[in-house]
Order: sequence, then structure tokens, then C-alpha cells
Amino acid sequence: MTEKLPLSLPFLTRRKALGLGLSTLLPAGLSARAASATAVASETLETHGLSIFGDLALPPDFTHFAYVNPGAPKGGEVALQLTSISGNQNFTTFNTLNIYILKGDGAAGMGLTFDSLMTGNGDEPDSLYGLVARAVRVSPDKTTYRFLLRKEARFHDGSPLTAQDVAYSINILRTKGHPSIRQALRDVESAEAEADDVFLLRLHPRHSREAALIVAGQPIFSQAYYAKHAFDETTLEPPLGSGAYKVATFEQGRTITFERVADYWGRDLPVNRGQANFDRIRFEYFADRKVAFEAFKAGVFTFREEFTSLVWATGYDFAAVKDGRVKRATLPDESPMGTQGWFLNVRRDKFKDPKIREAIGLAFDFEWTNANIMYGVYSRTTSFFQNSPMAAEGKPSSEELALLEPYRDRLAPAVFDEVYVPPKSDASGQDRALLRRAADLLVAAGCKRNGTSLALPDGKPFEIEFLDFEGSLQPHTAPLIKNLKLLGIDARYRIVDAAQYKRRTDDFDYDIVTSRFGLGLAPGEGMRATFGSEAANLPGSRNVSGIADKVVDELIEKALVVETREELTFICRAIDRILRAAHPWVPMWNKPNHLVAYWDIFGRPERNARYDIGVVSTWWYDPEKAKQISFAGR
Repeated sequence: MTEKLPLSLPFLTRRKALGLGLSTLLPAGLSARAASATAVASETLETHGLSIFGDLALPPDFTHFAYVNPGAPKGGEVALQLTSISGNQNFTTFNTLNIYILKGDGAAGMGLTFDSLMTGNGDEPDSLYGLVARAVRVSPDKTTYRFLLRKEARFHDGSPLTAQDVAYSINILRTKGHPSIRQALRDVESAEAEADDVFLLRLHPRHSREAALIVAGQPIFSQAYYAKHAFDETTLEPPLGSGAYKVATFEQGRTITFERVADYWGRDLPVNRGQANFDRIRFEYFADRKVAFEAFKAGVFTFREEFTSLVWATGYDFAAVKDGRVKRATLPDESPMGTQGWFLNVRRDKFKDPKIREAIGLAFDFEWTNANIMYGVYSRTTSFFQNSPMAAEGKPSSEELALLEPYRDRLAPAVFDEVYVPPKSDASGQDRALLRRAADLLVAAGCKRNGTSLALPDGKPFEIEFLDFEGSLQPHTAPLIKNLKLLGIDARYRIVDAAQYKRRTDDFDYDIVTSRFGLGLAPGEGMRATFGSEAANLPGSRNVSGIADKVVDELIEKALVVETREELTFICRAIDRILRAAHPWVPMWNKPNHLVAYWDIFGRPERNARYDIGVVSTWWYDPEKAKQISFAGR
């Protein structure tokens, strides 16, 4: 099996903001578990953290996150591959150290060099705690936020990090940042420095609940540095940051190394204790996964997450595994990250009819693929909210019907019936009943057979190109292509270089691409970016299918302002029903864990965080283990 490496919304890593933009967040109120707020003037709330629906888990005096080893030693190096991307990043190459704009192919790890106002707790799906900001004061109407900055915050050159830098950062991202960042910051009315240590954020009255949290998770740039450097241009000059790491060395397109900042200003903060333990973090780039695997076996890099079940089942029989120098582990992760599929570009006329899209999905025999290629270890993905309570099941509940009924005349009748689930095949690889059903749908859509070929309703030959930048999914796509050909569709798999792939996907120049993402346990702004009409034509957006449904838009707007998690759940289920009835994708497969291998030179906390395996942030180098296995590395 091969899993597509996941995308994430621009520039909010789990370390920085625990998936913000994938989650809907609210300023925390007082709660039994976290008496985090104290009243100040005019009922303004001062709090050490922000959380959805007011349920911060940690009190103001917490000393460290529960999943870290606060006494973890510092030293050594971890070397790995990039396994998720956002914005302008590319899995196989890089040509710029500026990852916050649309231009170029951004380097891995650059988020390590920048601090943000707040950062996430890996045990909570949607909470933030103070980093550069020691606290935040929230107005009663939740439109004004005053972030109180730590006066000790510093950039790497020793200059103070002030509210002027924060305001500059938010404003430059709003105007010149990656289009997806600009969209995420749309609810910002103003961002300004009220004092050197007070950043004042004003939001539009009907802002999304997570708007302030998205701001709190953005990187903070040095205004003085960018007075002399163009923000909106690609560059190979390491930028001035304030985070726990800075760029040490790199070889364009091949490798980049970050070194720990020994005098990092925030190293002893509760949110940082027990983290940033490696002296060096190195990312290696490979254009081919097979070559990358051989490099791992040779010790060129030391940690690997495996995305191919064939390799996991049969490839880890080399000497270093047999003698214990390389360990394997299955690490749990409660994040709902199972939304993977072939996404059809509905911007193209050939995919406008949902009957055609459904027919294409019927040509995929998951049961055969799972048994013959993926060792039976995966489950079929069915929902856009896979592995979460937001996934729709059965017929609509009364709560879902209350949301959907006002739009009945604008929705497909199937939305009000049993939610669509891909039918199980006979596992033959060529299920005649499903292919016959697909053929009937194509005819009903106006397609016509001409011998062995199929013509679209406009008379043009029905051709489909599956676009990718590497071939790991080719074995899984080949049986689907074979069945499409049986239906008369001229389907083919095309691999282009990574730079061309990025250009084409940024410009939506494709028929079908593969994508994998998760929307978190409290979906909000991420839905707007992934399913919203505005994002459908936003260059570089995550709306890869081009979904543009006004009903979905209106339901997303409701989701952004609801007051309870229960209400949010019903709205997401309603959205799921609409999307699944529209068939903009061919859903693939998922699993609720991470398959990892690593050279036995690391120490690990007793457990990983619930929503993050935390290798880079919480593991550490163990020189005694390295000595025992005589590990020399690269």
C-alpha cells in the first residue's frame, strides 16, 4: 500500500498551532479543569491560553506538557524526510527558504526558525498556550484581543521581538503572503502595536471563531530585517528568526540542516520544556521512494515513516533490522487523518455531471487492491471527515434534517437518503456488476460508445490523465485505469517532475490528482479552504476538486460561529452528506496509526502525544545507544 503524504493548511504545524486552520477555535472561558482567566476591566478576560468551547486542560501554572520528558538531554542529530507539506512546499525538492508565499518550492523545516504568539498542546485537539505571548486579554464580544508579549523575547541577532514585529508579520501576510494564508486571515480588521509589549488585534464582527487563533499561530518576522529584504520574493538567504532553531547548512534541492540555538530565549518556557532536544535537525530530499529507502538502510537518514505496506511487510529484512540496530514501531495517533483519494477536477467540463463522477468511482476495486497490493491492512475511506464523529452515517438525523431542509430544492435527493458509501466489490479486480452499473451511469449522463471507445456528451473522446510527481501509487492506479478502459475511457498515469507538478496543481491544470488531509476534531476554517467556493479558484488552494456549492458555503459559515461542539458535529455531518452525494473524488484507504522505523540511537518519552508522534520535538539523541550499535551516520 502507498499512502499519499499529507497536506496541511499553510504554515501552522502541530508544534506551532496544533492544526489551526484545520480546527475551529474559541477563546477559552473559565472551566472546571482550567481556571485560566481572571477578570480585568469591563469584564475583559485575561487568559494564559485559548481553546475551543472554553475547555483548556492545563492551568496557568503548568510546568510542561504531559507527554514530554522535561529532563531530556540535548545533543546529537535526527535526519529524516519531509512527510507533510503546506503552501509552496514540495516533497522532492526546494529552491527557496521563503515558505510563506506562492512562488518557488519551499524548504522543509523553515517553521522551526520562527516563533509564534502561541503554540499547541499535542494532547488537546484544539488548544493553544502562550509562547511569545504570556497572556491574552479578550473583550466580551470577542472582537478585540490584546496579546501581552514576553519582554525577554528575542530574535537570533539579539534584537528584541516586539509588538511592532507581530503587527508587521500579520499585515504582510495579509497582503503578500501565500493566497491560502491571506484567505485564512480574512477576518482581521486591524493588527497594530499598542505598546512594545502589547499587540492589538481587532476582528470583524462576524468573524470565524478561530480567527484569533489563526493569528496566534502565524510566524513572527523581524520588521527591521524585512525593511532590507523583499518579503514576497524567493530567496536562499536564511531569514532572521526567533525560534529554537536556525538554518545551518543546505544544498539546494537535496538537503537542509537546522542547528539548535543554544541561547534560545524561550528554551525554559513551560510550552518548550523537554522539547527541541536535538542539536541538529536534517531533512533529506529524494525524488524516488525506493532510493530513499536504500538511503535509510545505509544510515543516510535516521528516522523514516513508512507509507508503503509492501515495503513494511517485506522490505525490513535487512541486516540492521535483524541485529536490532534499526527498530520498527507502530505509533498511535488520534488525529482524523484518513481523508485520502483521487480528486476529480470538477472545473473541467468532462467531470461536471455527478453521474460521470460516480461511475469513475465504481471502477475502483478497493477489496482487490487491499488484498493483493496492500496486505489487507487498510480500511476503505468513505467520508470527508474520516475517523471522526463528524462523519455522516445512515439517514440524516432530525438535527441534520433541520439544517438541510431549507435547501431541499437545491440539493440532490440522495442527500436526504442513506449517506453514500462506496459499494463492496467481489474482490475480483473486475466486478462485472459494478462495471455494468458504471456503464449505465455514463450512458445516463449522455456518453456514447463508439466501438471500444467512449465519447463524452459533446462528442469528444473521454480521456483522463492521473497526474503525479512520483510513481508509488502507480500499482494502485493501474487496476483502476484498466477498468476505466473497459468502460471505454482512455485513462493514463502521467508522472512529471516535482516543479512542474507544483505549477500545474497551483493552477488547477489537471484531470485527477491524489490528496490526503485531515480536518481535525473541530473543523472550521479548514473547511472553507478545502470545500469553499472562494478557494475553488484561489491559486495553490487545498480545494483540489474545485468544489463550489453555495449550500456548502452557507453551512460552513454556520459552522464557524456555532456555540457548541454538538452543533458543529451536526453541521459537519450535513456537509459530509452533500459532498459524498456529489462524488468529487474516488475515496482510497486509511489507517489510524503511523508505521515508523529508526536507527536505535534515540530516547523517547514514555508516550507520544495523543495528536502528534512528536519525533522532532520530543525525542532525543542517546550517545550510549549510538556507541553500542557503532552508528556512524552519513
